[in-house]
Amino acid sequence: MGSKPFAHLVSHLVSHLAKHLLNFLVPRQALLGGLLIVSQIVLPALVPTHVFAATGLPNFADLVEANASAIVEISARRTVAARPQLSDENLEELLRGLRPDQRPDIQRQDRAPMQRGAVGSGFLISADGYVITNNHVVEGADQIQVTLNDRRVFDAEVVGLDEPSDIALLKLNAEDLPYVEFGDSEAVRVGDWVLAIGSPFGLEFSAAAGIVSAKGRSVPGNSAYNYMAFIQSDVAINQGNSGGPLFNLEGDVIGINSQILSSTGGSNGISFSIPSNVAMNVVAQLKESGAVERGLLGVRMREVDYALAEIFEMDRPRGAFVDGVMDESPAASAGIEDEDIIIEFNGHEIEYFTDLPFYVGQYQPGTEAAVRLIRNGEVKRVIVELGSSPTNESSVAVVDTPPERVNPLGFKVAELSDETRQVVGIDGVRVAQVEDGPGREAGLREGDVVTSLNRETVTSVSEFAAIAEALPESGFVQIRIMRQGQGTTLSIELKH
Repeated sequence: MGSKPFAHLVSHLVSHLAKHLLNFLVPRQALLGGLLIVSQIVLPALVPTHVFAATGLPNFADLVEANASAIVEISARRTVAARPQLSDENLEELLRGLRPDQRPDIQRQDRAPMQRGAVGSGFLISADGYVITNNHVVEGADQIQVTLNDRRVFDAEVVGLDEPSDIALLKLNAEDLPYVEFGDSEAVRVGDWVLAIGSPFGLEFSAAAGIVSAKGRSVPGNSAYNYMAFIQSDVAINQGNSGGPLFNLEGDVIGINSQILSSTGGSNGISFSIPSNVAMNVVAQLKESGAVERGLLGVRMREVDYALAEIFEMDRPRGAFVDGVMDESPAASAGIEDEDIIIEFNGHEIEYFTDLPFYVGQYQPGTEAAVRLIRNGEVKRVIVELGSSPTNESSVAVVDTPPERVNPLGFKVAELSDETRQVVGIDGVRVAQVEDGPGREAGLREGDVVTSLNRETVTSVSEFAAIAEALPESGFVQIRIMRQGQGTTLSIELKH
């Protein structure tokens, strides 16, 4: 018999004897007096200490000490145009209305562009200075500074940004730096202990612990293409934690803290982290080319509920129900049909329909992938060659708007691809380039999809140009956009 089984047997016997001895002593309190108190103090000491240690909480001190030196604070600064001032005529009219008995005396200076800052977290993944953080921490920044745990400060170069995964890869000009290793996020289980280190509210190098609450979470608003299945935890993640690592008890990074679900802006115990396996794939592509390409299957899908599982004679609800196959898509070429139920993609089981775009997005265009599906109660296997996702679009076909006069809006647009229109389900034009001007001041960003301008529907670049050409020379016009899957209306002020 090995040492572990023997120790377990001894522990069980001692606990059993202690229980019966205590039962023997309890009825005899009057006769034995203080003996019962002595027995209650002495008896637990007979039980091996590992029996109690097994139910205790983990000590994260060694984990923090071993990895804190690789955690960094990210400071990103952006230059934004000053808010437009009222014209002298309008300001005089306003002052006369407030004080009609006084002559307005206007003395003012032009406003200079303002600097806005953002603070986030990140971590070193190599000794030669590669740093990971969130895309939303550094996107659009004019200057990025990285502060190490030893208080050294470096200017960072952007190697690549990837909005769909919310990952940014930076590079420091340094050597012999401490770094952390990635773990396998697929091996993470719900209930596992995890630890986050970051800079919540600018309080650098703060640690917080919790457990994994769920896996494969799809968060509304994360991306127009929704290629993410987050790790959910109850670790206290707040503003400034974005981009920091999520560790398992072995000290490996199994997630990158990205988002919180909150009605107040603070932690409500629901936080979401990008799986490390996704991050490794993204980082490898950003290092190689500065961009990330994702595969496209070309299906519209929905969840398999209990009713669908009954109808299609499944043992339980699972998989992605194909609601529609896009014309001339990779799925159509492979023979995938409407009402097929995809249960496996290239070796990955599809439990929920949100699993499918997540796994498809991990492969590059041109990859041949095996798909297992259920059709009319039978399991079939097809091979599909993945196409190119709309997230791989580059701003090549950029058209000045409008073409016959100086652009009054301060931004350029490009056509949406047919794939984008089908996947996202909207018509419009994509904002391809934002320059100084009314568009930037109104809050437009590259990648926004414009669906209407001045209350007129936009479906093409030529349509947009015609509407823009007819705009007044001054005043406010409305523009309706889609950003990260959500619609909003902005007001653009045109100036003569």
